[in-house]
Amino acid sequence: MKMPRMPVWLAMIFLLLVNGATWAATDRSEKRRAARDTRQETRQDARQTNQDCRAADAKSNPKCRQDKRETRREGRQKARDIKY
Repeated sequence: MKMPRMPVWLAMIFLLLVNGATWAATDRSEKRRAARDTRQETRQDARQTNQDCRAADAKSNPKCRQDKRETRREGRQKARDIKY
C-alpha cells in the first residue's frame, strides 16, 4: 500500500515560503540600516557645512542654514534611494 505524499509536498512548500520570507526580511533590514547610516552621516556633514559656512563668514546666517537644509535634503533622498 502506497502512502500519500501530499503532506511531504506541503511541508516542502511551507519551508520554501518561510525561507523566502526570512530572506526578504533580512534584506529589508539591511537596507533600513544602510539608509539610517546614510542619514546619520548626512546630519554630521550638514553640521560641518553649517559650521564651516559660519566660520568663513562668507554668507549670512540664513544662507548658511539654507546650505545645511540642502545638505540634509540630499542625504534624505540618498537614504530613500537606498531603502526603496
